[in-house]
Amino acid sequence: MKKRIVCTALSTLMIAGLLSGCSGKASAKEVDLNSMTLEQIAEEAKKEGRVDSVGMPDTWANWGETWQGIKDTYGLEHVDTDMSSAEEIAIFESEKNKATKEIGDVGQAFGPVAVEKGVTMKYKTSYWDSIPDWAKDDDGDWIIAYYGTMTMLTNKKLVPEAPTSFEDLLNGDYMVAVGDVAKATQAQYAVLAAAIAMGGDESNIEPGLEYFRKIAEQGRLDLGEFSMARIEKGEVGVAFLWDYNALGYRDQFVENNPSADFEANVPSEASIQSGYCTILNKYSQRPHAAAIAREYILSDEGQINLAKGYAKPVRNVEIPADLKAKLIDDSQYANARMVTDQAAWEETAKTIGTKWQEEVVAYAK
Repeated sequence: MKKRIVCTALSTLMIAGLLSGCSGKASAKEVDLNSMTLEQIAEEAKKEGRVDSVGMPDTWANWGETWQGIKDTYGLEHVDTDMSSAEEIAIFESEKNKATKEIGDVGQAFGPVAVEKGVTMKYKTSYWDSIPDWAKDDDGDWIIAYYGTMTMLTNKKLVPEAPTSFEDLLNGDYMVAVGDVAKATQAQYAVLAAAIAMGGDESNIEPGLEYFRKIAEQGRLDLGEFSMARIEKGEVGVAFLWDYNALGYRDQFVENNPSADFEANVPSEASIQSGYCTILNKYSQRPHAAAIAREYILSDEGQINLAKGYAKPVRNVEIPADLKAKLIDDSQYANARMVTDQAAWEETAKTIGTKWQEEVVAYAK
């Protein structure tokens, strides 16, 4: 499974390293993609013949079907090398004009980092006007293609009435798994979701810590390894996961055991969302192939492919009824939101691991 499940938020050490260098000179093939027609880009992309990616493996968000669609439509061969968001930016920078990669998929906080580092190529795509303003850089240096929302995945064999709110969860009698808040971004966002639900925000995580301390004091906070295997075996009643992970796990559990019964819900009081954005390598020797890949990803077909992997498409596309039936109902997302103060969250994330140990784990029974 893709490492970025636990690596999408800004790591202080990673960002310090990424921002410390200079950007280097641009590729000899750098072009003004935004001045070209889609037909011109497609024609050149077919000549280039392939598009290689980083951090976009077949099994994550259904990228495999997207790469096949790009091959079928434009004849582009493809291979991916999986890595974290920071590593993606680092390889663009380190390879420079010897670039072997065209496109990457990074956590939304890393989009501006890639721009600051000087490794991005601008391309807005023909879908620019249908992409929300919050999901794109002004010039198309990065564009969010999909996002996830923090949810509660319930094993209904253990908890017949799945909790739909933080209040329900607090009043339960089953084990709750959050993960390693000191290391896992997914776990940190679970605490942030609780904080927002309890009146806090990106700069005030204390309400979230206090909430989970109550669960720890009840003896219900699971401190074991946070893994798909343990969730599947029934060692916890409820686990906090991004919705696309929760729904993917649910399907996998049922495939392994048809009698398995899992349900995913977005906490009704509030939840937090986080997106992923494509970045095109400024140094790519195949810039048109990079652009046409982004074009396809943001097309209706590409967006539906991501939805098949349970990621939330950034564009308002019509999801097929059979697929929509497998998703969490749209009404559950009413109180979910993106991070609104990224700088404050970065500061909070620096100490959240230590505070989790001191203010939550220390109280576990």
